[in-house]
Parts: sequence; structure tokens; C-alpha cells
Amino acid sequence: MLAKLIREPLVYFLVAGAALFLATERFGGDGDARIILTEAERARLSNQWQAQMGRPPSSEELAALVEQWVREEIYYREAVAMGLDDNDVIIRRRLAQKLTFLTEDLAAGGEPTEAELADYYAANADRYAEPERFTFTHAYFSTERRRTAEADARQALEALDGDAVPAGDPFMLQRSYVDRSQREIAELFGREFAAELVELDTGRWLGPVRSAYGWHLVRVDSRREPRQPTLTEVAGRVAADLQQTRRREASEAFYQTLRERYQVVQP
Repeated sequence: MLAKLIREPLVYFLVAGAALFLATERFGGDGDARIILTEAERARLSNQWQAQMGRPPSSEELAALVEQWVREEIYYREAVAMGLDDNDVIIRRRLAQKLTFLTEDLAAGGEPTEAELADYYAANADRYAEPERFTFTHAYFSTERRRTAEADARQALEALDGDAVPAGDPFMLQRSYVDRSQREIAELFGREFAAELVELDTGRWLGPVRSAYGWHLVRVDSRREPRQPTLTEVAGRVAADLQQTRRREASEAFYQTLRERYQVVQP
């Protein structure tokens, strides 16, 4: 008989229900059982629906949204009362994140003044400096297709006539690039290629230059010298960076204030 009862799903349901009832009685207490739905919360639910569905909710749909919100609130309160949030890493991180966001938002304040932007820009001018940029064309000689790729590239360079473009091999990327910085070129072809390219003269085919793919003949068509943009040109970036710096500094200052109140005991 006992073995038969153990296999009955209804038994598990009853046991789980009893456990839930006892836990609620133990942890729920006689706290405030009111759930207050404000107009602001109702509007938030309606606006969230409209953002997702592209139209306002009907009265029935809004009622269902409210009931779902009430269900979530009840479950949340009961879960906290039962201590289900204890030692939960996800909840712990989420609450810490929300407090961080709150601190940063309060610290961000309003838009920075022109004087504040100017001071921040002057202190961080290097961040907004534009590097030297290159426009170039290349001909690729594959080490997979050719045993003598470097020698073939050198021979093709010697055989060039006038403004002719070396034939080379098919290449998976582009044959020409416009206004690329040394860092961007290195990301595409490797540091060795980028370092050698920036030293090449402008307007003629040179090489061979080694890349992560093989060998190349390269013609640097133009180069744009590095420059320091004015504050007006990068005002949007400076404002965003200043706001982010304020958030980060406020968050750290707030943490240090809280940290002084606690003593960490370690084994």
C-alpha cells in the first residue's frame, strides 16, 4: 500500500501544498495584505503593451495585465516572506545592479555646462585625437596557391608598366580601402602589415609586404594626417563621456561611504 501511495502524483501535490501552507503560515505573518495599484503603475502597464503591440490595450487586455501584475506581486511577497530570496546569487546581483544604476542616475544630474565640457575636453584631449589615415590598394599573392608567393609578387612588381594593376590572386576581403587607421589596418591584415604599410611612399606600387594571409603589393593612394578635432566637432561624445565619468565616480564614492560601515571577517 505504501509503495502504491508513493507512486501517486496526487500525494506529491498534497505534500507540496501542505509544505507551502506551513511555510506561508510561518514566514508570512500578519503583514500588510493590501496591494495598491497606482495610476502610474497602470499607465506603465498600458504603455508597455502599446510599445510591444503598436496599439493601446483594450479594457479586457488591460484588466488581464493588471491581474498578471497582481499575481506577480503576490508571488513576490510570499517568496520573500518564505525566505526564497536568501542566498540567491541572481537576486543578489540584480539588487546590487539596481542600486548601482540608481546611484549613477542620481549623480548624472542635468546636462553639463559648456564650461564643464571644455574642462573635460582639455583634460582628455588625447581621447578625441584622430589618427593618421590611409587609402590604399593591394594585390594579393597567396602562400596556399603558390609555393613562391613572395618571389612571384616581387616579379610582378618588376614587370609593372605604368599605372597597371598587378593581377595577383583572388582575395576574401576588399582590394581597396579608404581612410583606415593603422589600428584598423592591423585588425584586418595583422600588425606586421600595418607597420610596414605606414612607412610606404604614396602613389606607387611597393612591396612585397607580408600579412596574416600571404604577400601583397601595395599602393598607398593617399594619407590623411592626424588631427585634433575642435570641441564643437565632438561635443556629443564629450558630453556622453563626461556623464559616464560622473556616474562611475559617484558609484565608487557611494560604495566607499557604505564600505566604511562594514567590517569584513575572513577565516
